[in-house]
Amino acid sequence: MVCLNPPPAYAELHALSNFSFQRGASSATELFERAARLGYSALAITDECSLAGIVRALEASEASGVALIVGTEVQLDDGPKLILLASSQMAYSSICELITRGRRRSAKGEYSLNRADVERLHEEVLVLWVDRADAMPLGDRRMGR
Repeated sequence: MVCLNPPPAYAELHALSNFSFQRGASSATELFERAARLGYSALAITDECSLAGIVRALEASEASGVALIVGTEVQLDDGPKLILLASSQMAYSSICELITRGRRRSAKGEYSLNRADVERLHEEVLVLWVDRADAMPLGDRRMGR
């Protein structure tokens, strides 16, 4: 058995806050306080097709000393659920443009994105995909479901 002392730094790359209506229950403050107690080096806030909670997440990040990774979670109409993480200002802008595109082509509270939209993302956006077993049903992409 190998014992690493101290253990390597850990960063959670997919966390939903209470800005993911009926999916995330904890506020950014609660999430970052818990991450600090667990010794996380960073926490990614990845609310569904939204960056609405990022200001509160930044405040909580600064108060807790745990770094914030800005991101979002999206379910593609023609593909998997993805986690998108901003590694730079250009990546952040690209994620904002994607969210706007998906929201503008849908009814209020919904979004519609496809693989072609994701292919337009800036090269500095980090893309993770979620296993189908963990993904939300394709027909249930509306915020709050």
